[in-house]
Amino acid sequence: MDLKYKKDVFSDYKLVCESRQVSLMGRKEVFAGRAKFGVFGDGKELAQVVMAKFFKNGDFKAGYYRDQTFSFAIQETTIQQYFAQLYAHADTIADPSSGGRGMNCHFGSRLIDDNGIWRNALEHKNESSDVSSVAGQMPRMLGLAYASKLFRKQPSMQKKPIFSNQGNEVAFGTIGNGGCAEGVFWETVNASCVLQVPLVISVWDDKYSISVDNSYQVSGGCISSLLKGFTDQINYPFQIQKAAGWDYEALIKAYSQTVNLSREQHIPAVIHVTEMTQPQGHSTSGSHERYKSKERLEWEAKYDCLPKFKSWILENELATKQELQDIEKEAIQTVKTAKKKAWKEYQKSIFVFKESLQTELEQYLNPHDQKEADSILSSLKQKNVLSASAVYSAARRILYSMRNESSENIQRLSRWLNKAKDMIQGKYHSHLYSESDKAAIYVKAVAPIYDYPEKEIYGFEIMNALFDAVLEKYPEIFIIGQDVGKLGDVNQGLAGMQKKYGAWRVTDTGIREATQIGQGIGAAMRGLRPIIEIQYLDYIYYGLTPIADDLCSLSYRTAGGQKAPMIIRTRGHRLEGIWHSGSPMSMLLGALRGIYLITPRNMTQAAGFYNTILKSDDSALIIETLNTYRNKEKVIKNIGNFTIPLGVPEVLREGTDITVVTYGAMCSIVLQATEQLLKMDISCEVIDVQTLLPFDINHMISKSVKKNKSCFIC
Repeated sequence: MDLKYKKDVFSDYKLVCESRQVSLMGRKEVFAGRAKFGVFGDGKELAQVVMAKFFKNGDFKAGYYRDQTFSFAIQETTIQQYFAQLYAHADTIADPSSGGRGMNCHFGSRLIDDNGIWRNALEHKNESSDVSSVAGQMPRMLGLAYASKLFRKQPSMQKKPIFSNQGNEVAFGTIGNGGCAEGVFWETVNASCVLQVPLVISVWDDKYSISVDNSYQVSGGCISSLLKGFTDQINYPFQIQKAAGWDYEALIKAYSQTVNLSREQHIPAVIHVTEMTQPQGHSTSGSHERYKSKERLEWEAKYDCLPKFKSWILENELATKQELQDIEKEAIQTVKTAKKKAWKEYQKSIFVFKESLQTELEQYLNPHDQKEADSILSSLKQKNVLSASAVYSAARRILYSMRNESSENIQRLSRWLNKAKDMIQGKYHSHLYSESDKAAIYVKAVAPIYDYPEKEIYGFEIMNALFDAVLEKYPEIFIIGQDVGKLGDVNQGLAGMQKKYGAWRVTDTGIREATQIGQGIGAAMRGLRPIIEIQYLDYIYYGLTPIADDLCSLSYRTAGGQKAPMIIRTRGHRLEGIWHSGSPMSMLLGALRGIYLITPRNMTQAAGFYNTILKSDDSALIIETLNTYRNKEKVIKNIGNFTIPLGVPEVLREGTDITVVTYGAMCSIVLQATEQLLKMDISCEVIDVQTLLPFDINHMISKSVKKNKSCFIC
């Protein structure tokens, strides 16, 4: 074997050893109380080292919490950064993936800079931010692959050459064998075949999903056998490869054949990596000895990829026993050093915070109060792990102990607490929404211009004009959904758009809301601007998980490192009947923090809000009111440019007796009711809140209520 091959094998063995030590030491850190919980990638190392060999700059990955070796291999995460995440170090330099916000073993590249500007994806290997919800990564990985298809088929959609090289990027996905039982796994595989996208899914199969074995997960217990029906479709090719997780050469062959074909011909694939092990069990929450038989545990010890890889190297005379032992010793020392540095840096940041408090108090406390403050602060020393919350809590307790002190000293400590609160806000609570200069909340109002005030058209024609304008204006926009293409959507808002802009810009989909949302999330993370139509608001339930678990938290859980600006378009709030007309707003308000929730009363308002969001780098759910498609509205000259600011209610009728707060379909009903009340000498002030998230940022409603002394909400 040539020297390069031998060098690669040495490097791979070193990385496998280091990653295993990360898992072993990481588990001990949890049990020592330095971290609260841990999941690790032990037993999965060899396959991930091999997968990384075929992962190129520009490619994207969507995975779950077993992929530490892969992240090390593509050099997107260092071992020190891994431990910083385990300790929840709230700093994006210490933990670039999440700034201490994510559970450990959740990785994500910084796809945008501190100003919200896209980095050049072709200069990096890219990891989309991992999620913990089982199979929650599947919808997004479909979208990451779909973007490559769009860039290849519709080159004009790419404004800047920083997102794709002619669609040659592969989306790599990983999932555990248990996750293959989830509906979104099957929905994603089916959609990837229909769309023919470059998606390579690796199934890490260690036979168990916590304590439940494969016989309960998929029919026959073998996912690759079950998927074979997809390979029979001549016009929709699909690849299946199978290799043992300890077989280095078989893994290289499987990934080489599969990834290259997927990259060149956009053929989706599943690589079923079998006979994997999980030496430490599922997580730090329990022991796998409770549910695995003695025979199974013995088998896992024998087929663990680390000793098997070592045996293969020795059998092929690629290294001596001593050389491998030296690598193993070096790996232990490397991980120990990185772990110690990560812990030291994490604690240093907290000690600086604590010293700031002590210095502040020493400047003005009298001896009696200083003694009580010292007592409270000394209690911090008894903690095994010092945290920012513990220091902040101690400061609050000291402030309470000073309640009989001079007001000047209380004010000084209060000022310190306010500054500390601002610091904590930035470290722990920022980036729920965009904080760039393109944030939707900063988009100013641009009034609609009416060329012919007397001329009116139907509401669906307003939407038709709007989509025509924005598809022309923004080449990166695409619209997908059920019946949006040939039919032009069920209410004709997109009539003629597919014919004018082509099937890649306005595209019909199957009935699969979860992966429709995922197509949007993944494609938006690659610089496109998706408008994803959910045909009726009632169907939002089917797509709620990827919205709530993935899209809503994306900016927050990456501390501003990733974004997916997209619009979810739907219709509802008709308030008639049980289905196709519902209004589950309380559920949406609770579930969708992180994107904006917009409820326009008519199509003119809807058009203005679409323009606002498209000018921003935020995401929104826009709910068009079903009752208004056949209502007449004025023709707008600047249909693709006028905007309505978020969080600013509109007073539809001024009044002096009662404030009535409403939105959406209720606006017209309330206005009719107020006409009747006016005949009874009751003057109602009617306010349309317009957006439920954000809600009345200027407190207009409270001012109206103060004026009228009463309020009715409907």
